[in-house]
Amino acid sequence: MIAAVCVFAYGGIVHLGDVLGVRPGGPSPSTPVWLMWYFTSLTVFDPLAALLLALRRLEGLVLGCVVLATDAVANGYANYVLDAAPGITLGRIGQAVITVLAVALVTAAPRVAPWLHRPRRRGLLP
Repeated sequence: MIAAVCVFAYGGIVHLGDVLGVRPGGPSPSTPVWLMWYFTSLTVFDPLAALLLALRRLEGLVLGCVVLATDAVANGYANYVLDAAPGITLGRIGQAVITVLAVALVTAAPRVAPWLHRPRRRGLLP
């Protein structure tokens, strides 16, 4: 879980750098608005997943799986549909890494979930 916390903390920093325009190779001005909104939302969801995982919350694992899977798809779209450059690019390498991380976390989730704290039910019964 420590590795996943680090991945999401790093992702939050990368996406914040994209929003602030300080990361070389980040989204271009021609990136569709919906995609920029998605990448901007990761400045919140990446650190939130990191925090919840650090607290050993099941919600963090679920959020982490959703974030990595959707990030892999979004980066795939950005790097294979929007980017007309031929061959291997840094963006495509990054997309491949995100995809591997997504597959690894989704695959590990059933084995990790029992070790995490479950959400508490609120109601009449404890």
